[in-house]
Amino acid sequence: MDAYKKSDRYLRDIAFNFTAAGKDTVNAALTWLFWLIITHPSVEKKILEEIKENLQAKEGGDWRFFNVEQVGKLVYLHAAICETLRLYPSVPFNQRVSIQPDTLPSGHRIEANTKVMVSLYSMGGMEEVWGDDCLEFRPERWINEQGGIIHVPSYKFIAFNTGPRSCLGQDLTFFQMKTIATAILWNYRIQMVEGHPISPCLSIMLHMKHGLKVRVSKRSDV
Repeated sequence: MDAYKKSDRYLRDIAFNFTAAGKDTVNAALTWLFWLIITHPSVEKKILEEIKENLQAKEGGDWRFFNVEQVGKLVYLHAAICETLRLYPSVPFNQRVSIQPDTLPSGHRIEANTKVMVSLYSMGGMEEVWGDDCLEFRPERWINEQGGIIHVPSYKFIAFNTGPRSCLGQDLTFFQMKTIATAILWNYRIQMVEGHPISPCLSIMLHMKHGLKVRVSKRSDV
């Protein structure tokens, strides 16, 4: 019994520390997600239609909650999150150091102990990587003809890092964001405060420089 208790405590501590570490990245991503959704009414409409079509809302209360299986059906919302992280990755820069001389995919030769700064933020807006509509918020780019999510290699969509250092919490991040976004969008109408400036604060974490100022009202149209 003591072994079980120790095991439970160990796993609980790991989960707590993991969640705490990812809290800021999820918060930053959700801020950009809500801003992009509410400034693109057609996207918001499609998300609400998808929620209505796929989820069984609970009656008898102000709030309606959804479980893991239900939010897994929200393909368009998943695509909107991918598109948000492409344009506004929570961690905008990544630094690596070469342990030996190497040649990068671009053809550039680097020596050992060379620091290489990768700008995830810049990569998300590169025409040669994402096409001539690279600066547009278009969740449809992530959905295939069968209505599923298109697999994009991690070296192209690098919001969760790539290779052996890929983020272990990717699935948890999507679940958290879809759960929160679904609950808020289904229950509330969010509108931007006119004239509020929106710009990124380029630091270790890609937060909004002035925050997101909105008006929130109870939704009655779903």
